[in-house]
Amino acid sequence: MDPMKYIVPGRKRLPYGMMNFADIRLDNYYYVDKTRFIPMIEEADRFFFFIRPRRFGKSLTLNLLQHYYDVRTRDQFEALFGDLYIGQHPTPDRNSYLVLYLNFSGITGELNNYRKGLDAHCQICFDFFCEVYADLLPQGIKEKLDAIEGAVNQFDFLYHECERAGRDIYLFIDEYDHFTNAILADPESLHRYTNETHGEGYLRAFFNKVKAGTYSSIKRCFITGVSPVTMDDLTSGFNIGTNYSLTPEFNQMMGFTEEEVREMLTYYSTTSPFNHTVDELIEIMKPWYDNYCFAQECYGETTMYNSNMVLYFVKNYIMRGKAPQNMVEDNIRIDYEKLRMLIRKDKEFAHDASVIQTLVSQSYITGELKSGFPASSITNPDNFVSLLYYFGMLTISGMHRGKTKLTIPNLVVQEQLYTYLLNTYNDADLSFSSYEKSELASQLAYDGDWQAYFGYIADCLKTYASQRDKQKGEFFVHGFTLAMTAQNRFYRPVSEQDTQAGYVDIFLCPMLDIYSDMTHSYIVELKYAKYKDPETLVEKLRQEAITQANRYADTDTVKRAIGNTQLHKIVVVYKGMEMRVCEEVI
Repeated sequence: MDPMKYIVPGRKRLPYGMMNFADIRLDNYYYVDKTRFIPMIEEADRFFFFIRPRRFGKSLTLNLLQHYYDVRTRDQFEALFGDLYIGQHPTPDRNSYLVLYLNFSGITGELNNYRKGLDAHCQICFDFFCEVYADLLPQGIKEKLDAIEGAVNQFDFLYHECERAGRDIYLFIDEYDHFTNAILADPESLHRYTNETHGEGYLRAFFNKVKAGTYSSIKRCFITGVSPVTMDDLTSGFNIGTNYSLTPEFNQMMGFTEEEVREMLTYYSTTSPFNHTVDELIEIMKPWYDNYCFAQECYGETTMYNSNMVLYFVKNYIMRGKAPQNMVEDNIRIDYEKLRMLIRKDKEFAHDASVIQTLVSQSYITGELKSGFPASSITNPDNFVSLLYYFGMLTISGMHRGKTKLTIPNLVVQEQLYTYLLNTYNDADLSFSSYEKSELASQLAYDGDWQAYFGYIADCLKTYASQRDKQKGEFFVHGFTLAMTAQNRFYRPVSEQDTQAGYVDIFLCPMLDIYSDMTHSYIVELKYAKYKDPETLVEKLRQEAITQANRYADTDTVKRAIGNTQLHKIVVVYKGMEMRVCEEVI
């Protein structure tokens, strides 16, 4: 493609990976206007606590609020906000605070010297605060502050000095729970962590100071993170923060609605060579990036797209005129790698099948969403389900038998969870040859060789299952097969319960947007009989599977998705861990 084609004078750039609101606004980047939430935050309680998954725009939201409230940015108000909602409807509080911003992900050091890390980070932030507001604060404040030992005492000094000067502070804490993730991954750290957050721990003391400051010059706080884990541990020290994470009013504050994504695509379609309509692009993006719901009351109304992934997709599309070959960007993968250590907790569950195994196999799980819980009770099933939800691994999908029903939101997350499942199988000394798997995958897509592919899955399944008697059963066979097919880069496995056409197991939907030359697609009807069931059941299940495969192949969804590929209807019946039937329905 001619590189000049996509360098368009005047076209707004995409703020992919950017967290500085002023840079986005002053350097002509595309900005999705979220400023209508500013008055709502002001109406809310003064100590605002908010959790969202990674890469959902938390840091940018914090930065937006800093620019809006900071006394130093008063002269830039028109340039930053003029044409946005809040520029047209400013609140009396704008540009009236000294802004103190702490980012706990900037804290280095292990938990055992966490105090040192917190002191060092706060020292830098407090010094910066004293310097930029020097003309509004008592003379020599920085020197006095530097003479004081430790973050807790320095903080105490700082807000009292601001009160003396008649100045109000707006305190922002980003990634307040940064250190929790490391701790949860390491059981050894848990009791050290408990010491830090209970009784006279240092972190506890720090949050106690935040609380004390609210009687003084700290007029507002906005605290964000990805997990509610430390909240219980810290908030008895700071029990005035209100958690707005699950409230319907703020469901759309971070992430993009479909309307916002369409608006963005429409803008770029008028300034760049597009090979697809906006509708077609939404159809490609939706299954991968959409479907987050953060409030029970909003279920069935608006779903949210992961903003980071949308920007990644649009950036790639503008450059190449087609969907990125990899729909999941590497940074997201790295984030999930970090989370995987937490998910290891899943292994401690006494359930027959682990929470994730159940989720993958039956496509939903039920639980009670907790607004916070102590780290020590992470292995309680409801808490673990809540943790997966806060990390963006699950989304609200209505109610089931009086509990919140949670499902995997989209293919990005599905891919991560399936990879996680296969890795736990790998931990059981089952090594999947990635070369062999990739050869089998391309033979499936290009040569129609399905026997070898499903035979390979059956072999792996048998090897693994023999090592873990507990996880035998239909869920396991179904989950394992799904996880294996999800590794196949030519297809996205669609597994739906209760389609109008009956129970379909797996439709291997060909990714023709990316591999336009592939020639085969598949419907796989998977049936399961227990070891002790009579032999006659195998034949009965085979007949059922044939009927269902034929019925499903006839639906519009499948006909539309397969393009010009040849559709194979494969029937598989397991008895226990033995694959008894694997044949094509002609």
